[in-house]
Parts: sequence; structure tokens; C-alpha cells
Amino acid sequence: MALPLMPKATAVWLVENTALTFDQIAEFCGMHELEVQAIADGEVATGIVGADPIANGQLSREEIERCEKNPDARLKLRVSDIPTPQQRSKGARYTPVSKRHDRPDAIAWLLKHHPELSDAQLSKLIGTTKPTINAVRDRTHWNSAAIKPRNPVTLGLCSEADLEKALIIAAPRRKQLEAEQAPEPEVQPVQMDEPSIEKVFGRDAQHGDQAPEPEEMNPEDVFESRSSSEE
Repeated sequence: MALPLMPKATAVWLVENTALTFDQIAEFCGMHELEVQAIADGEVATGIVGADPIANGQLSREEIERCEKNPDARLKLRVSDIPTPQQRSKGARYTPVSKRHDRPDAIAWLLKHHPELSDAQLSKLIGTTKPTINAVRDRTHWNSAAIKPRNPVTLGLCSEADLEKALIIAAPRRKQLEAEQAPEPEVQPVQMDEPSIEKVFGRDAQHGDQAPEPEEMNPEDVFESRSSSEE
């Protein structure tokens, strides 16, 4: 049975964007049903970007909707004209002349979606050089205005197996980058209790120490007091 170009990446996309059953996705992508369930649970393929089979011309929206309505139906793969790269056991990766102009697009896609990959991995994966990678990264490439990030697998520059292997190797670095980019927890200001008046000035200060009011004296008392003092 023919499989989609990027089985695991396609499975990731189908899990995230359709209501297909695990069994339907597994059979279409040539995987075990439990592996598809593990993708849905986030246990595997966490670093793989989903590949849209509709955009790749391998499925139609009508075909997906047909199988969503009937769990017993099976997806039918469209014939794709995208070339499958040949596996090479030894030597540097050879890129056909007709595909070499696609490498900057592939570099841009990998830098955007998988920054954890080292320059050495990128060079080996799609057969490019570090100066070219740096030029694409710094936007100093002679054709920067025309560069559009595109998946190197769909371009035929590497296989999904090679890309997945590189991502597994770079997984620790991905976690490190995510930790560095995570926002720092906001420090809450310490709430200081304002000192009460009692603590600063004493218990009686809260009510205030009022001076005794002077006694009212009438004129008769004043004259009596003066006359008694003169005597």
C-alpha cells in the first residue's frame, strides 16, 4: 500500500486537524494505532511539525470529510508527483541541480520551525554549507527577497526519516531553548503592613491625649477670689 510522503508528520496533522479515528489515521500513514494515540497524547513526535496532506496534494477535503462521517471508511491516497529522495549510505548528500535553488527555502523553514538543529545538522540534512545557512539566517542572502520557508521533505531535499532522526538528536537542545524563552515568573511585591498609631505613639495616641478643658468661672467668683487675696 502506498504511503503519504511524510507519514509521521501527516499523522500529526490529521490528529490535530480532523475527527478521523486513530485506526483510520494509522492505516493511511502505515503506523500502529497505539503510535497514533501516543501522538495525540503528546508522548511522541512532539518536535515534528504537521504536514498538511491537502496542501501536498495527497488528500482532498472531501475525502477527509467522507471518512469522518464513516469510521469504517478508509482514506485513499492521491498519486503525488513529488519525487522521493533516494537513500544514500555513504558520502555527502547529493542535491540535483534542479533542486539546488530550493535549498534556501528549506533552510528558512528549518530555521523557523526547528531552531534546535545545529548548522552541522542542517548542512548534512539538505546538502548545504554554513555560509549559506548564515546568509539565510541573517537575511544577507543574495536572493533573500524571494526566499519562502518550505518543508525540505516536500521539496525532495531529504526524507522524513532523516529529518526525524536529526530532531531526535537535537531534542535536548530544543528543551533548553524552550526553557530560555519561557517568561520569567512575575515577582509579586511584598505587602508591608503600615504601622498603626498605637505602635508608633503608644496605645493612648490612637484616641488622642486631650488637654483638660478649663473650668468656667463667673465674674462673682473672680471678684471673691481677688478680695480674699487682698485681705
